[in-house]
Amino acid sequence: MTACPLTWLYAPGDRPAVVAKALVSGADVVVIDLEDAVAPDRKEYAREATAELLSQPQPVPVHVRVNALDGPLAPADLWAVAHLPGVSGLRLPKVTSAEQVTCIVETFGRTPPLYALLETAVGIEHAYAIASAHPSLRGISLGEADLRADLGVQEDAGLDWSRSRVVVAARAAGLPPPPQSVHPDIRDLEGLAASCAHGRALGFRGRAAIHPRQLPVIERAYLPTEAELEQAETILKAAATEHGAQALRDGTFIDAAVVAAAQRTLSLARRR
Repeated sequence: MTACPLTWLYAPGDRPAVVAKALVSGADVVVIDLEDAVAPDRKEYAREATAELLSQPQPVPVHVRVNALDGPLAPADLWAVAHLPGVSGLRLPKVTSAEQVTCIVETFGRTPPLYALLETAVGIEHAYAIASAHPSLRGISLGEADLRADLGVQEDAGLDWSRSRVVVAARAAGLPPPPQSVHPDIRDLEGLAASCAHGRALGFRGRAAIHPRQLPVIERAYLPTEAELEQAETILKAAATEHGAQALRDGTFIDAAVVAAAQRTLSLARRR
């Protein structure tokens, strides 16, 4: 996996041809979805098809989103895929407590990295506890469609507090910045770009996608611009020659936090 994945492409587990296209789409991570993208009468087939595919290593990292942890299907999903060589991560929907994460580790033993999806008000309230529940948990993120319904939020800005809460919880737990939730209109690339810019300003890094045409827009939005790279290089050069706080000619104040941010910028540009 790239050190800083920016694109996470979902593909329905009951459509092997779509999964095959996702694997060569250029996405940093492919997420095979056994939950929302699969009709109830196709769940068993989706699980079997996914298990067959992931019985072998894959050319790109593949995560599996199992069914909701509080439902009857998740245990069968986890037993089917948790220990397969082609699985690089398990995405856990509707996590509401740290105990759900530790229970999975205790029940299934050594698993691929776990990623918790917070999709309810309870999940948001417990964000830090979930994020710090176990070393096997490597990331948290929002499921905005379910959260929007749970909160009764109609305007997009109504989710910003929850978004920031998840970003802060991930940072406090020592996890990578979370990716944004999906932009559901695959034709609205301008809206996607604007939404990504807003997410980047909130502290997200990268985004989940539901169609390959969304991937270039997400990458452009989250990769550093030439101006940002130039500024980062200037900061690091100045920091290498001077010690302590200082100011550049343009008035930019440099301290340890600014230097660390510049290092992250350059690291993201060299992510592959």
